[in-house]
Amino acid sequence: MTDTVADVSEDTGTVMLAARPQPLGAFGLPAGYLLIPAGRDTEAARAALVDGRLPEQWPDRLEAYRHALAGDRDGALHALTGDDPVSRYNRFVLDPDQADPAAIRADLGEFAVLVDVVLFALGRTDSAPELDGHDGEVAAVVLAAQASAALADGNPAAAVPLLDRAAELARPVGRPLAGVLAGAAAGVCRDVEDPSALQRLERALSLLEDADALRVARAELHVSAAGVLHEQAAQRPELLPAAVPHYHSALQLIRRDDAPLLWASAHADLATAYLTMPMVEASSQLRLGIAAQSLRQALTVFTRDEHPQRWASVQLNLANSMVYTPSKHRQDNLVEAVEIYEAVLQSRDRDGDPLGRARVLANQGNVLAHLGLFDQAKAKLYEARFLFEDGGDTDSVRTVRDILDEVARQTVLDRGEEAP
Repeated sequence: MTDTVADVSEDTGTVMLAARPQPLGAFGLPAGYLLIPAGRDTEAARAALVDGRLPEQWPDRLEAYRHALAGDRDGALHALTGDDPVSRYNRFVLDPDQADPAAIRADLGEFAVLVDVVLFALGRTDSAPELDGHDGEVAAVVLAAQASAALADGNPAAAVPLLDRAAELARPVGRPLAGVLAGAAAGVCRDVEDPSALQRLERALSLLEDADALRVARAELHVSAAGVLHEQAAQRPELLPAAVPHYHSALQLIRRDDAPLLWASAHADLATAYLTMPMVEASSQLRLGIAAQSLRQALTVFTRDEHPQRWASVQLNLANSMVYTPSKHRQDNLVEAVEIYEAVLQSRDRDGDPLGRARVLANQGNVLAHLGLFDQAKAKLYEARFLFEDGGDTDSVRTVRDILDEVARQTVLDRGEEAP
C-alpha cells in the first residue's frame, strides 16, 4: 500500500484512516463534516485546513473537499471514486440516502461517532450522540450536536456550557474550531440577552484572527459584536462609536458576492450608527455622506421585491441622510428625499402600519416645506397629524403642529403680510 492512500502507524503497524486533528466543524456544511484521508500527499492540506486556511495546492485526493467548500456537491460526489472507509463516509456526508450508515460506522474506528453526528444534523434521528470517551475535535463536534439538541428543546441555558466545553476541548487542536464554537455560544448568549455576549464574541474573534479561509464567519461575529454595542448604546450612548470599527472590519473581510445579506446588513447598520451618533464637530458631518454611500450599497441587495421591510428601512435612512447632509446640491438632495419618502409610503398603508406611515409623512412634509411646496407639505402633515392623534402619540402630534405653524408663518411672509 502506498503512502498516498493511507498511513501506517509506526507504533502499531495498523492502517491510519485519517490523521488527527481533523478540520471538523470549522467550515460550513457539508465540508465541515468531511474527513481528510491520511497520507503524505494530504498532510500539508490537512494542516492548513485545521488552521483555518486554504491549502496552497490541493492534492488530487482532496478534489472532493475543494468542491464541497465551493458549494459544488455534485462535483464533490463525482470526485469521490475510492472505496476506502473515508471515501465511503465522505460520500455518505454528501449523499446520505445512498449509503448504509451502520456499515460505514463499522469501518470508521475512532471516527464512527461522526456518522451519528451527521444523522442528527440531517434530522434523521432526534437523539444527539454521546461523548463516550472521545477527545479533541471529535468530542467538540459531538458536544456541539448536543448543544443543538438543547436549543431545539428550548433550553439555551444547557446549550451554552456544552458549547463552552466544546470550545475548550477544541482549542489545543484547532483554534478556528474553538473560535467557531465560542462564537456559537456567544450567539446564544446574545439571543437571551446574557451580558457576557460581547466578551464572548471578542474572544471568538481572537481565536479566529488568523483563519483567512473563515472570513465570512469572522465577519458575522464582527456584525454581531457591533449589534450588541448598538443595542447597549440605547441606554449608554457613549458605546455607539465602539460599534463602528466592527462594521468596518466586517466589510474589509467580505465582498458582496461572499455573503450578500451579511454585507448589506453591515453597510446598513454602519450607516445607522453614523446617523445616530451626535454631531459634535464640523468634521462629524462627513459621516452623513459616508452613511449615504453605505445605504446605497445596501440597497443593491435589499430590493423592494425580495426584502421589502429592510428596503423600506434603508430607504428611510437614506432619505433622512440626504436631508441633513451638507452639499452643494442640497436642493436636488431634498427633491430626491421627497421621492424616496413617496416610494416608502407605498409600502406603509394606514391599516397595516399607521404610525410608521405617519412618521414617513411627517418627514416628507417637513422636506416639502423646506422646498417651499407648502400646499403639498400641509397635505402630508395633516394626514400625519391625524394618524398620530389616532395612535395616541402626543409628542409626534406636537412636533407636526409646530411644523404646520411654521408653514403658516412662512406662507404669510411670502405673501408680504405681517406674520401673526
